[in-house]
Formats: sequence, structure tokens, C-alpha cells
Amino acid sequence: MKPVIAEPKDLEHFLGVANKAVDLAAEVLRDKFGRVEARLKGHADFVTEADTESQRVVCEAIRAEFPDHGFLGEEGGEFPPELNSAYFWILDPLDGTTNYVHGVPFFSISLALACKDEILVGVVLDPMLNERFTAVRGGGAYLNGRPIHVSSVAALEEALVSIGLPPRVMPESSDVQWMVQSAVHCLSLRRTGSAALNMAYLAAGRFDISWALTTKAWDVAAGSLLIQEAGGIVTNLRGEPLGVRGGPYVAAANRALLEEFFRAVRSAC
Repeated sequence: MKPVIAEPKDLEHFLGVANKAVDLAAEVLRDKFGRVEARLKGHADFVTEADTESQRVVCEAIRAEFPDHGFLGEEGGEFPPELNSAYFWILDPLDGTTNYVHGVPFFSISLALACKDEILVGVVLDPMLNERFTAVRGGGAYLNGRPIHVSSVAALEEALVSIGLPPRVMPESSDVQWMVQSAVHCLSLRRTGSAALNMAYLAAGRFDISWALTTKAWDVAAGSLLIQEAGGIVTNLRGEPLGVRGGPYVAAANRALLEEFFRAVRSAC
């Protein structure tokens, strides 16, 4: 397959469609908030009719505009095989379902467009605060249309850290060890329940470091682009660039802060 080069006008068109799609999902989530029944996918891992309906409306909106594009959503689907089109969309229709089920108004919709091994467009929308974080490759990152940038924090002891934990946490798990070391070496911790918003907040300078050891592609695809376009660093656990397949990530406002954090955690784990 020949490489696909997206022109700026194409990227803006993709972003426009992404924004319309997440707006439809936001309507679903706001409408069903506080009145859904949840079922368990696994231990403390919920899914609701809001998740599935949100994914449906996003998928339909995208396929109406780009019928040849691939699609990967949390509520069904695997990484696409080789397609006629190199483009595919990556969606978490409700990131923060446990919050949603319990009436905690902190959740998001995360949508990204990838071309082969590169994320081109990312949108994270908080339907309750009406905060829309957007980025296109090479075009910067924005919150409700205003440019955003990662923080200038350079010292680990001054860093506010957001962490992501899996639904089931064992006492001896790496997640617990990382959480303890983050608490020991950093200013303070936040566990919000939405990986996509954690990454968006880092891009906006609200958090200085963010990590999660059990995330999937749909959790981090949009957020990783937001962080990069806001001037930050996001990697896998080896310090390498995070690929489109997602997985565990560590992100920081700058490379020096990331490396200092890695040294602190690895020395004790």
C-alpha cells in the first residue's frame, strides 16, 4: 500500500467530522446520565447502554462520511486488518464508565484518526464541563479553540501526577508499586477514572505527569497526540514513542521530568 499523505485541509476536514461525531455521543451520554443500568465485563469493569449507544452514533457518523475507513471501538472490534484505506478511527465512547455508573460527572469521549502507524487527529470531549481538547498532527493542541501547552514544571517534587489503575488491583502489582513511588517522590497524586482526560489535562498544563499500566489503544490514542502537540512527551514503559496500538504509557511535561520520574520509580520497583 502506498503511503498516504494528509494535506492540512484534509486534516481540518477529519477534525470537523470528529467533532460532529463526539457531539452526537455527548448528547447520548448526557441524556442517559443518572438513569442507566450497568453490567460487568469483568471484575469492577462496567459497560452500559450508554457506552454502546455512544459508540453506535459515532461509528454511523464517521462511516457516513468515510465509508472506506477502518474503525476500532472499545465496545467491539479488533485492530483492523490491512484495509483498502490506510485510515482508521479509534474510539472510547465512554472513558470513565465506573464514574458514569456512580453518578460522578467526570468522564469523556475519546476519538482519534490514525493513518497506518501515526495518529493524525485527536479529540477528547468532557460532555459535562463542555471542554473540548483537540489536536491535528503538526497543528498544535487546543482547549475550546484556545492553544494549550504542557506545564513548565521541571522538578519531580513539584509534579502533580495522575495515575490509572486497572479494575482489579493486587497488593503486589506493579500498579501499586508505581502508585507508592509516585506518592513518595512527587507533589501529589490524582486518580480520576478517565485516562483520556488525564492525558488531556496534562496537555493543558493541569497535570505534570500521567501514567497507566493497563491502557488500550482507545484510551490513549487521542490523548497521546494532544500531549505531543502541546509540547509534552508520551512513551511506553521503555521510554520509546507510544505506537497506535497503545498499551501502558508514561507522559510528562518534558523529557527531563519524564526521565527523572523513570529513575525514581525503577530504582524502587
